[in-house]
Amino acid sequence: MSTTFEIGELMPTMDLLITGNQHVNLTHYIGQSLALYFYPKANTPGCTQEGLDFATHYTAFRQNDCQILGASRDGLKAQENFKAKHQFPFDLVADKEQQLCQAMDVIKLKKMYGRESLGIERSTFLFDAEGRLRHAWRGVKVKGHVEVVLQALNTI
Repeated sequence: MSTTFEIGELMPTMDLLITGNQHVNLTHYIGQSLALYFYPKANTPGCTQEGLDFATHYTAFRQNDCQILGASRDGLKAQENFKAKHQFPFDLVADKEQQLCQAMDVIKLKKMYGRESLGIERSTFLFDAEGRLRHAWRGVKVKGHVEVVLQALNTI
């Protein structure tokens, strides 16, 4: 059962497995802003470009006291390889059990080549330093998206 995560709600409290084989609670990021973005699959063209765009603007996010965290249903090894191959300066969540994906309601029915399957809807969520959702983008198109998130960060 999915529920829509609403603006103003506190981020979910859950443990995550992130690159570096680290276990952190999402609330670990409270005290600074967090850009949490979801992508369908590591090392695919759109997902790679989105990660590279976040990496390109990493310094600007950090100057605004904002962490970046990418997430997909890929396992830890795939996430580690994806991060290393493209030298992402931020961590990636290995959400193989889809707990974070379900909490943020990003698993959607998708159609590709006439077939339906459940997959991640490319989405980004911007939390403030108190852990409250301030902005949400769903059905994201990669081109120009990171710049929009960075502009929104300047308003919180």
